Amino acid sequence: MKKTDAKHNIRYVMAICCVAALGGLLFGYDSSVISGAIEPLSHHYQLTPAQTGWAVANVIIGCVAGCLTAGWLADRIGRKKSLIFTAVLFIASVLGTALAPDFTTFVLFRMLGGVGIGIASVVSPVYIAEVAPKDYRGRAMTMHMICCTGGQVLVLATNYLIAKDASPQWLAETGWRWMLGSAFVPCVLFFIFVGFIPESPRWNTLVGRHQQALDTLTRISNPQHARHVLAEIQASLSAENQQGVTREKVTFNRRTLIFLTLGVGLAAFNQLTGINVIQYFGPTLLMNVTDDMEQAMFMTIWLAALQFVGVLGGMSLIDKVGRRALLLVGSLGSACCLLFTFITFYYGVKGIVSVVGLFGYMLLFGATWGQVVWTVIGEIFPTRLRAAGMGFSIGAMWIANFLVSQSFPMMNMNPWLSHTFHGGFPLLLFTASSLLSWWFVKALLPETKGVSLEGMEQHVLDHVARQKSAQTAKTLS
Repeated sequence: MKKTDAKHNIRYVMAICCVAALGGLLFGYDSSVISGAIEPLSHHYQLTPAQTGWAVANVIIGCVAGCLTAGWLADRIGRKKSLIFTAVLFIASVLGTALAPDFTTFVLFRMLGGVGIGIASVVSPVYIAEVAPKDYRGRAMTMHMICCTGGQVLVLATNYLIAKDASPQWLAETGWRWMLGSAFVPCVLFFIFVGFIPESPRWNTLVGRHQQALDTLTRISNPQHARHVLAEIQASLSAENQQGVTREKVTFNRRTLIFLTLGVGLAAFNQLTGINVIQYFGPTLLMNVTDDMEQAMFMTIWLAALQFVGVLGGMSLIDKVGRRALLLVGSLGSACCLLFTFITFYYGVKGIVSVVGLFGYMLLFGATWGQVVWTVIGEIFPTRLRAAGMGFSIGAMWIANFLVSQSFPMMNMNPWLSHTFHGGFPLLLFTASSLLSWWFVKALLPETKGVSLEGMEQHVLDHVARQKSAQTAKTLS
């Protein structure tokens, strides 16, 4: 048995991380369930095109609100209770949207679900980062993204089974309600399972519950190692208190801005490379190279499946290759794949060749940016700033998502851009964004593999200082 295996109760760690990661499954399920329900729902409520767009996009407002309050909530009531609260929001949203008597009620409950998505997208990775040993943190954090993409696949399959052989009339009257209501079962299961996981030992230490923290750490590893880790956490928090930093108020000074720049930048680039355009508008994008909607939808299914495969592959690499290396490879690889796809669009290439680049992009994105970003922003913040920093970062991710999702139809339907670039202009922008993300990671992000959470702050600050010294020396020479 390996030394690290003897020191940690990996089965227990993975079990509680898996429960927390179910928040990611509900995140993926609830955010994607509308894809199958939107057409019959629009017919049921007789929505205008603007209202149809609002039925999809309103959830993002709730997501941003949830992200921005998640840090305060997780620090105030704890990580575990925040996850329980998230499950309650999901259950209320599912029942409210499925039984909504009118469109206004539907929007309000869908927005409530967005708040739950926002909180889950912050608290779930925070919890996993705080309970997983450093040697397994990357793989444990990847479980969140696996559950998220798995939730998307699950909801696509569920929607398909509900709609299969159903008449358009039944779908418009009742079918869409069954699609939305299908999330009730996983929501209730999440609510039940979360009740059995322990509170984060780092949060317990943060609020002075040292014995509870020690009990959890002992369950995760062994008494000797647990006391050592607890001492590290206490020393880290003591140093922060000596610097006048409290968890109740996050001050925007030079130190915190360094971490917020990294977290917000990584989260934004996660969206600015165009991943959600393919997820939300895949068939619309692919109609530029095929005139068959059924073929476009079939290709989109394969795109989603390849991202899922990429996430599974990345899980085995993240703690071996490292976070920074995977992100750098992902940025350059994504730029090449997107540029290849742009060229096929520009020259009007039809058929499977036109989407080979997108297949490569989805596989590569899933293995790198799709899951590594969640790990890094979950581990890079100091304990006092982790929940709030995650909130700001994931909030920025959702804002970037909204901007990209809203601008894509405008670019794709613009007559001049369509005539000049043959539907490939968005791909050109995403290629440029991928190259910019490579520079961002290369210039600012240190490798975080194998660094303890308590040593992360100094590790990042030392990297920034070295980069600054190197830049100064280069300028002077």
